[in-house]
Amino acid sequence: MENILSVLDVPNTAFMLLCTSLVMLMTPGLAFFYGGLVSRKSVITIMSQSFFSMGWVAIIWFVVGYSLSFGPSINGIIGDPFYYAFLNNVSPQTMYTGNDGGLPILVHFSYQMMFAIITPALITGAFANRVNFPAYLIFLTLWTLFVYCPFVHMVWSPEGIFAKWGVVDFAGGIVVHATAGFAAIASALYVGKRMVPSDGTHNIPYIALGAALLWFGWYGFNAGSELQVNTVTVSAFLTTDIAAAFAAVTWFIIERLHTGKPKLVGFLTGAVAGLATITPASGYVSIGSAAIIGIIASLVCYFFVFLVRRHLDDALDVFGVHGVGGITGSILVGVFASTVWNPKGPAGLLEGNGMQIVKQLVAVVFTSVWSFVFTLLILWIINKFTPVKVNQQAVGDDLDITEFDEDAYREKSN
Repeated sequence: MENILSVLDVPNTAFMLLCTSLVMLMTPGLAFFYGGLVSRKSVITIMSQSFFSMGWVAIIWFVVGYSLSFGPSINGIIGDPFYYAFLNNVSPQTMYTGNDGGLPILVHFSYQMMFAIITPALITGAFANRVNFPAYLIFLTLWTLFVYCPFVHMVWSPEGIFAKWGVVDFAGGIVVHATAGFAAIASALYVGKRMVPSDGTHNIPYIALGAALLWFGWYGFNAGSELQVNTVTVSAFLTTDIAAAFAAVTWFIIERLHTGKPKLVGFLTGAVAGLATITPASGYVSIGSAAIIGIIASLVCYFFVFLVRRHLDDALDVFGVHGVGGITGSILVGVFASTVWNPKGPAGLLEGNGMQIVKQLVAVVFTSVWSFVFTLLILWIINKFTPVKVNQQAVGDDLDITEFDEDAYREKSN
């Protein structure tokens, strides 16, 4: 057996372990972000949904998820579920062959596992206060297996149908944000409006802390998706920050003009919208293009958040921020992608390749329909075995107590 040190790239491996840790940090960040946005009576419930994903999805990923995502392809749709099951065919010396980064496959397994953990956790913001915890755990399982893993394979596996066709998604605009966004719409439609109106924002410092952790972790999310250290890694890091900054300030200005008041929560929401939108494009576009994408992100996402709130109870604006952001960024790749900034990536419309927009649009539409339909189907099936929706009495009394019997964190002032 060839000595692993003869092929292992130590700096790249160390960098990717750091990026894996950063992406892991995003899920607790999401828990705090969502925890700050919901009613004080359901903080534990919404945070638990994120933290339980860190445990349960990791188990799914180990048992079969990684194999479904990156195993030998079955018709370009899904990977062989047995090839990497329980890390079969993997040893400490097994190297990841998807690029020339000199990574042990265990590093790639770990890095991608963190993406798998946070993606279904994003959806929870849409059905906040309305889903029973046992039903959520079943949903977490089925959605990961039948929505997330197939799109990882189709888009990110070299043998996937979209990857072979030339669709690009640098870090998850399609795979993460479009799938979660349309699952959010389907979930909100299925469970209906909240029976007890929200009592307003729970804790703005929680929101700020969560947004800070998300922004910090997003550097690993985007820059790490190059899977090695090179000039694309550096540009992906910077495009991430620039897009978030321009989006945050743009959202702040729009909301100031719209409501007459400057709002910290709006600034932070804009930053997250910019991060979601730049994600699929981060490793393919220039820094200037990232600034434009950040501005577009807030303009488009703000409009959709306002529109959706008038017609649907997507409690924490998952579709308007993450779904619309991911879709917008995935399409804008077809406009701004530059071979100057990534010689291995496609050229976009501005470099004379209008066909890339068509490819991106087809992938976005297919992804959106699949995620929407399968999410509705999964919820319908779950409801045959255990109630999906919480009852009105549970919500009215106190969801954290009825679901978890945990309220010790509150002050006993009354």
